[in-house]
Amino acid sequence: MTETQAMHEPTHEPTDQPTDQPAGRPGEHPTSELMTPTTGPDPHPPAAAPGRRRRGLVARTLHESAYALVAFPVALVAMVVVVTLVATGVGLVVVVGGILILVAAALVARGFAVLERIRLQVLRGEPVPSPTYLQPRPGDGFWARSLTALRDPQSWLDVVWSVVGLLTGTIAFSIVLAWWAAVLNGATYWFWERFLPDGGDPRGLAELMGLGDGRGADIAVNTAIGVLALLTLPLATRFAALLHGSLASVLLTSRAELQGRVARVEQSRESAHRAEAESLRRLERDIHDGPQQRLIRLGMDLGRARVQLGQDPETAARTLDEAVAQTRAAVEELRALSRGIAPPLLVDRGLAAAVAEMADGQPVPVKVLADVPRGLPLAVETASYFVVAEALTNVVKHSGATRAEVVLAVADGRLQVTVVDDGRGGAVQVPGHGLRGLQERLDGVDGDLVVSSPEGGPTRVHAEIPVP
Repeated sequence: MTETQAMHEPTHEPTDQPTDQPAGRPGEHPTSELMTPTTGPDPHPPAAAPGRRRRGLVARTLHESAYALVAFPVALVAMVVVVTLVATGVGLVVVVGGILILVAAALVARGFAVLERIRLQVLRGEPVPSPTYLQPRPGDGFWARSLTALRDPQSWLDVVWSVVGLLTGTIAFSIVLAWWAAVLNGATYWFWERFLPDGGDPRGLAELMGLGDGRGADIAVNTAIGVLALLTLPLATRFAALLHGSLASVLLTSRAELQGRVARVEQSRESAHRAEAESLRRLERDIHDGPQQRLIRLGMDLGRARVQLGQDPETAARTLDEAVAQTRAAVEELRALSRGIAPPLLVDRGLAAAVAEMADGQPVPVKVLADVPRGLPLAVETASYFVVAEALTNVVKHSGATRAEVVLAVADGRLQVTVVDDGRGGAVQVPGHGLRGLQERLDGVDGDLVVSSPEGGPTRVHAEIPVP
């Protein structure tokens, strides 16, 4: 554990200011995406009323029953139509018409896949990811556009679903139908058994099971079976819906999830590149407005001093003194700018030392608590360094804080960076600036940024970055 107390001037650390706990994952404290005051969730939510739970169980059972009962006829139609088209297309593949029939089979299978995703969405009560199908390229001719469906892997998964979906659909349909039949039989057997025709085997179910004979025993056995079926009906419908729905999810939505992950990775890279480009533009602007102007003046001063040496040595000496001052100022500005790129201390001695040095230069007291190992990936350390730098910049410029605390720790394979101040709070993220830009930088390393800044403070910036 490394602890650094960095202050602008000698002072004692206040003891009456509460300090937020640094540990924890995002979401443990009231936070807001726009950094506005929020109220955390009730840690002890009231339990749902028994009546509401029963109504929810009945509604879920009915939804799952409808899903399973409709699965068989839909799957049967899909299998008959798609298999017929595929078989016909394969048989005629040597002629032009066969290819077009295969394209039609892929498009029909896609339609049944869309229908199944809609059924899944209704069953689950939440959006179901839909894959992005391959689209024709601009300028493609008739055949290239027609064959696009056959070149799409998802089209063939749709065809497979149209075939194997009949198997799970039949099983789910049979289970739910049998359970509902048992329930309805048990509930109504006492009424309709009297209308059974005479003749044939006169033995009832009770007698066949060795539980007695007679009408009363038969009614009791059928009613008991109906009650047992009713009690287990939610389990049966849940199993049937999961059996059919799980296969549908694997074949019809798994590529959508993969495409979503790829899109998020690409977005993270784009955000990182955008943040890097913005940093370079800011660096170029800062160099132009600062060190470049000083170096221009330095050149002019040296030229003037060379002329003055032979005419007025004292004036030349003063000019050289000014040139030396300009040189020192330019060096300091370049050092400050280098901290915005990657300070040498970060590379040489690691994150803890670099953050401690940064804290030393702040105009408010900054306490640094660092418990991080050496040798973390440079990208992780650099991103963490910028989180601290931007957070402390906001502390100095906007918060009106009298003290701040920086905590660095590694837990559960993630580097946790927390910056807390006792300022006025009420900070707001602005796209392209400040803390909002930090999120774009963290996206490049799969990091998360959570900020809590209620009116009146304190402001808490918490970032987490996976450590490979």
